[in-house]
Amino acid sequence: MLIPVAVLRGIEAGEVDLAFRSWTKPAAKTGGTQKTAIGVIAIDSVERIDPTAITDDDARRSGAASADAVRAELAKRPGDAYKITLRLAGEDPRIALRNAAELTPEELASIIGKLDRLDRASPVGPWTRPTLELIAAHPERRAVELAASVGRERDPFKLDVRKLKNLGLTESLEVGYRISPRGAAVLRALEQRGQ
Repeated sequence: MLIPVAVLRGIEAGEVDLAFRSWTKPAAKTGGTQKTAIGVIAIDSVERIDPTAITDDDARRSGAASADAVRAELAKRPGDAYKITLRLAGEDPRIALRNAAELTPEELASIIGKLDRLDRASPVGPWTRPTLELIAAHPERRAVELAASVGRERDPFKLDVRKLKNLGLTESLEVGYRISPRGAAVLRALEQRGQ
């Protein structure tokens, strides 16, 4: 479930605790969580609703101006209307991971093994180290520009960068990315090994 940055800021400030979506099949489930730019969001409930039941208060709790505005957004997409109750549950665990740059030989071997598996499974060939090097050389560069510089489409490139982020090697910024301290340590180790 995509959550716009403005809504995330509202959740972070305690001003937003609802979201509304039109789905043919729910993309979130009660009890689930989602990692976001502000931390982990807890999904407390996902309930199919009649859009006419949405109140102006519900709309404000979702960061929208009015119930009519919410209904208009829901009408833009096919499917049933859902009301999602959510809250900030805590810090994104990837934050601590990306700052953990003191790696044991076992941790380093594990990360390199994961990078090797990602490279072997990729239809574009080895991409992990070149992508880390690209991000390190061009922090805060837009994904579309980074992808184009290596002859890739933006969306598959972004999915690959997300895989690196999940390993704690990169960090997403308002615009673009940067290499994390952990990612820099892995790159140094790869250079020392001549890989």
